[in-house]
Amino acid sequence: MLRRGISDYLISPVGVLDVVRSVCGLFSAPDAKPVGRVIAVIGSKGGVGASTVAHNVSFSIARDLELDTVVGDLDLGFGTAGLDFNQDPPQGIADAVFSPDRIDTAFIDRLLSKCTDQLSLLAAPATLDRVYDFASEAFDSIYDSLRASVPCTVLDVPHQWAGWTKHTLIAADDVLVVAAPDLANLRNTKNLLDLLRAARPNDRRPCYCLNQVGIPKRPEISPADFAKAIESEPVAVIPFDPQTFGTAANNGQMIAELSSSHRAADSFRQLAQLLTGRPETKKGRAGLLSPLIERLMKRSA
Repeated sequence: MLRRGISDYLISPVGVLDVVRSVCGLFSAPDAKPVGRVIAVIGSKGGVGASTVAHNVSFSIARDLELDTVVGDLDLGFGTAGLDFNQDPPQGIADAVFSPDRIDTAFIDRLLSKCTDQLSLLAAPATLDRVYDFASEAFDSIYDSLRASVPCTVLDVPHQWAGWTKHTLIAADDVLVVAAPDLANLRNTKNLLDLLRAARPNDRRPCYCLNQVGIPKRPEISPADFAKAIESEPVAVIPFDPQTFGTAANNGQMIAELSSSHRAADSFRQLAQLLTGRPETKKGRAGLLSPLIERLMKRSA
């Protein structure tokens, strides 16, 4: 069986743990191909800043955790990733989804726009010259190619309920729902989390964060009351700061580029660590002293 290409086999009777142990062993083997992680970010309501959160978390994963990351803008008609990263690529995700027969890792790599050394963008065309209706599995081959070539992919999922958006959320490794502290967001967040928990019983539970908290003169549901209704705590509470976020958006920058010490930048770093399960990479004193040591050794030689 092994000579014929079977990776592993089990002898009856087979229990659940036997199957789990076998699968885990295959993926943890030294010669196993690495499988990238897909993180889906969606807003519980339009205009809550889900794209801004997705882009800033992606930037933090690439810069602070030093993981090669791709941002996939799935809002083909109105996507803002190109604007937020100050990019205007001639090609993007539309070229892939409308050419399913050509999709492989090399083709996807040609469509990527480089934002930083470790962050790339699969941009949306953001034009209305065609209608973007897709089958549920239309993006699957793109996700598979990204998993095979990139450690982390963050999908900016538009706020629309279609077969392909539902399929994307269910198939993702992690899901982050972005909500504002009002009643409509509370209802939609609860509906999304309940559906995803039921559809993904064996995956990590979806999480949510509160964004645009503290808008002056706007009645809001407090984070504590929001959490009580949802029956889970938000993983981040991001304050309303139109000056900082507006300046960053107009400059085509991320919050950490504008002000690395800003409270929101710290929230994005924490979200990056939570969604990837990795601690922040820190350059210790030894790393800072090594160039000096090298120069002293050369002088003594």
